[in-house]
Amino acid sequence: MGANRETFFGIAGVGDLATTCFSPEGRNRSCGEALGKGQKLDAYLRESPFVVEGVATTQSVMDLARKFRVEMPITESVYSVLFEGVDPITAIGKLMSRELKQERVG
Repeated sequence: MGANRETFFGIAGVGDLATTCFSPEGRNRSCGEALGKGQKLDAYLRESPFVVEGVATTQSVMDLARKFRVEMPITESVYSVLFEGVDPITAIGKLMSRELKQERVG
């Protein structure tokens, strides 16, 4: 689609990903932790004073993955938790039980 590989591996890509994963102040992380504790997405979003950009982004990425026929198992799992009511533990179990295959980055 014309993306530049260096964009992902820079501050805007991996840097943002690290913040999302490791910073307790990260909005996506906070949302994920709440879902992991059993809170429903709609309730969390109503109570949060912040935009949790990962929710809409997950929908957009899944739309693109379907359009371009790209397998994205982690995104698919996040989508299933956010929009299909799948329990986070079930989604993780499904991910971890996938058949092993060659993976690559970049």
